Amino acid sequence: MPTDTERPDGPATPDQAEGTAAGNRTGQAPGATGSRPAVDVSGSRPPLDYYLVVPGHRAPAALVTPVSAAATVDGIVVEEFVFDDDHTTVGLDTACWSASDGAWRSSAALSRDLRGDPALRLRVVPVPRRDAEDAYRRAHGRELPGEPALRTLFTDRLPVPGSAPLRLEDAQVPEGFHDKRLHRVLFAGDLTPGRLPALQAAWGMTLTGDAADPRTRVLGTARVHVAGDVFTWELRRVGPGGACALDLTACLATSSDAAIGPLLRRLTTTLSHTGGLIPVMVERFS
Repeated sequence: MPTDTERPDGPATPDQAEGTAAGNRTGQAPGATGSRPAVDVSGSRPPLDYYLVVPGHRAPAALVTPVSAAATVDGIVVEEFVFDDDHTTVGLDTACWSASDGAWRSSAALSRDLRGDPALRLRVVPVPRRDAEDAYRRAHGRELPGEPALRTLFTDRLPVPGSAPLRLEDAQVPEGFHDKRLHRVLFAGDLTPGRLPALQAAWGMTLTGDAADPRTRVLGTARVHVAGDVFTWELRRVGPGGACALDLTACLATSSDAAIGPLLRRLTTTLSHTGGLIPVMVERFS
């Protein structure tokens, strides 16, 4: 793994450390209403993102099955996106732990490589924190530091240049709504057909095309109501096997866009853990 900024294995009392920088989300959303409770838009600060780095290359078939609870790991990557007030990405913080020497490092170069190197991406598995805790305990014989302590290891941020909304579509506001927004979450990697049933169940998603056909662009759509706001999203391919995207359209009942950030986060986490994809950035199109 790249060695940009190295730290020892956390502070003496890691769970008491106070994180102060990166990743603050400004949106505080009300609870979701409607028939899909799996789509949580609570406004609490979301957990960090965790990835296991496994030895060698995973066969394509392994991409549709979880990593074994006893799997050997070469390392653990912890990340947190940093967002602007309009919920677009402005930076990415990364820290990685190496099993070979037990040291933590912060590396913007690793952030880029996870998303740009297909060979490395085959070795990286998005997981919930509990799986990272288990892997760290097996490999290192210690407890994984708490998230406030892990945030103190973020010392080499990858900046993501911002831009004005691209306005790729007509943003005409539907009758009865105050505003309409379109955000895209871009992911590295292709979504294999074997992953779709779990996403369909999690989101109540309607499948719209044959995922086995590489020419299929829109794979599915779903919708949820949050208070008076209406959110719809499309899961789509945006290249020949190289990237996927989740396009979220928000029809807002008032001037508040507080529900957008937490919902984007929840959808991103679900697609990462269930679909095995690595998020790259959030853009705003309108």
